[in-house]
Amino acid sequence: MAEVDDAPVIVCGAPGSFARSVLAERHPALIEQVRDAFPWSPERHRALDALLRSSTEGVIEPLGPHAHDRGRWDAWGAEYFGRSWFDVPFLWAESYFYRLLLEAVGYFGPGPWQGIDPFAPFKRAELRGSLVDDELAALDVLARRPVAERAAAYLQGSLWGNRADLSFTVGSRTADGGTDDGSDGSTEARSGEDPPPLVADDSEALWSLLPTGGSPGAARTVHVIADNSGRELIPDLVLIDHLLESGRADDVVLHVKPYPYYVSDATMADVVDCARRLAQASGEAGEAGRRLWAAMGDGRLAVRAHGFFCAPFPYAEMPDELRRQFDGAALTIVKGDLNYRRLVGDRLWSPTTPFAGLTAHFPGPVAALRTLKSDVIGGLEPRTVARLEDAAGDGTGRAWRTSGTHGLVQVRT
Repeated sequence: MAEVDDAPVIVCGAPGSFARSVLAERHPALIEQVRDAFPWSPERHRALDALLRSSTEGVIEPLGPHAHDRGRWDAWGAEYFGRSWFDVPFLWAESYFYRLLLEAVGYFGPGPWQGIDPFAPFKRAELRGSLVDDELAALDVLARRPVAERAAAYLQGSLWGNRADLSFTVGSRTADGGTDDGSDGSTEARSGEDPPPLVADDSEALWSLLPTGGSPGAARTVHVIADNSGRELIPDLVLIDHLLESGRADDVVLHVKPYPYYVSDATMADVVDCARRLAQASGEAGEAGRRLWAAMGDGRLAVRAHGFFCAPFPYAEMPDELRRQFDGAALTIVKGDLNYRRLVGDRLWSPTTPFAGLTAHFPGPVAALRTLKSDVIGGLEPRTVARLEDAAGDGTGRAWRTSGTHGLVQVRT
């Protein structure tokens, strides 16, 4: 396994860095969008104003004395309180920002706003959009393709669904990096179009771990650690339906966040909304949705929401009870950019650092499906890195890491 001293932890203060842009640009824009999403009370408006001032001009402060998890965050943030947001690790700062945002809107406290997802209007609008209709209709065309081709398409759909991450569009800067096929990355890949390029593709290794029809012996369980809701979670559910329907998995465990986290991260409520959206559709999408609904009812698809998924730590520090869940799985599929950062560690690794070493801590075989939207990357071939840096055209050779125009499938067996 790569030593922790091999690469510096990503912090928020480097001028011109992606991490700094998130704190300085994306988070303030998000606060304004959340402010406009609900008719918050004056108290909530004052709390949002205070968070905006603190996160852009002030220092990091502890949660209030009545917060249910004050003790936990006091322990997690003891070395960061009183410091500028721009002087602490990026992963921790982002996580704590979202915890404070929930505090500002009264998500956990007693009162009428308790349990109200501040990101729900964004999620619902996305689910109602015509793009979802188009993507669901494409499943009818795909159903006429050979089985192997369908499987590859389901996997690609799950990977590139990550481009629909709402947080990536909130307050984001225009990226200079284009894709190898001439696309500017501003739209999702459509049925019949070439998808944006993969910087690593271990798809064959992934499918080799999940042969169709199963094998004699113990049931094969696949875990999926979800990332975003809406237009990413729907193709994740379609992929899960394929795993169950084809016999590649006997049962699937889908891991979601226990409460709203980041802008569009999936919760149990989002799973239900997306499964219902599928089940109410016509054609192949509706069939898949109804199978998933039944699978949840009979236990072949279980949904879990461990508190660690909202903690500001890499997966190398996951608690033992969560580690035991992944141990013995046929495969754990880790979705999205944040989960990738937590899987390999939110550090400035050399991009050629072997993926197997970065993930040696994870129990059992693991696969990462990710659209690149942050600086962290490992497991690339030197010639791939050279090509990407030469084509970046941004003066730093790094635009491809954060523009959302490239993706990867990486597997450690």
